[in-house]
Amino acid sequence: MALLGLDISSTTVKLLELSRTGDSYRVESYSVASLPQDAVVEKAISDIDGVANGIRSVLAQSRSKLKLVAAAVAGSAVITKLVQMPAGLSEEEMETQLTLEADQYIPYPLEEVALDFEVQGPVPGRDGMVEVLLAACRRETIDARVEAIENAGLEPKVMDVEAYAMERAYGLIRENLALDEGAVVAVVDIGATMTTLSVLANGQTIYTREQLFGGKQLTDEIMRRYGLPLEEAGLAKKQGGLPDDYEDELLNPFRDAVVQQVTRSLQLFFSSSQYNDVDFIIMAGGVSYMDGLVELVQDRLGTPAAMANPFAEMSISPRVNAVALGSDAPAMMIACGLALRSFD
Repeated sequence: MALLGLDISSTTVKLLELSRTGDSYRVESYSVASLPQDAVVEKAISDIDGVANGIRSVLAQSRSKLKLVAAAVAGSAVITKLVQMPAGLSEEEMETQLTLEADQYIPYPLEEVALDFEVQGPVPGRDGMVEVLLAACRRETIDARVEAIENAGLEPKVMDVEAYAMERAYGLIRENLALDEGAVVAVVDIGATMTTLSVLANGQTIYTREQLFGGKQLTDEIMRRYGLPLEEAGLAKKQGGLPDDYEDELLNPFRDAVVQQVTRSLQLFFSSSQYNDVDFIIMAGGVSYMDGLVELVQDRLGTPAAMANPFAEMSISPRVNAVALGSDAPAMMIACGLALRSFD
């Protein structure tokens, strides 16, 4: 089932369509469009019409003919629990039992919550029992996304969790960077307003945490110092043309702040787990494309680092602007993980 990967973040909508031949993927279409200010606040949609317009815009730019969509909610909006259940149950029996027991795990009234579950495998040392991942999200969070997608003339088919979409896209990067399967890898996704740290071991997410920090802080500084409106400040940040003191006065302090943020996020992970080191850092999100940032993180933290590019091994349709895709690639991890749902 061919699905469009649609990533709705705090400032943009990103759309991606992939196809597959054998083991090879191809980017068929992609597009990024800005959202109105505060249409999405801390991953929650507050302006459904504004987001629907953004989705219409990316769809028109991408010229994709697909109508079915895979989208995602933020990890912070989802409660997940591993539950042990008898192995012989059918899906219906599992669903009934989980619904009956869900109030043990979920702090909201059940009528306000959407539930889903997936069998993970046998429980080590407990014959006849399987481990089941239960995921619950408030309906209002999902409904806002569904409404925006439907208002844009598309059909939401899959609602995923951002961390799992990131995990799926990481699988492509791990192969490309030839990272050991058992490697402990930190993916630091720095967007406009949020930074999400995901730590993966054996290709699976073992930790994820969101913090308020992002590239908009630098945009705001540019607006303040040089008296530019938001759109011009954002363009100047990307394309250059700012006064000579920009690098020393604003850019370098912001790079330092990013390194501090990465360091702090990792320290929080170390303090809450048995790990005290990671083998590799992958920098994702729009901010990571900033000149010299990956090298700075690598030097300061003493851990090998690379910029995320899930498309490194993919072929690209002639109708896709390969240069634009290259610069947007670090920010396309979640959209890529969602588009990969086409091949489940």
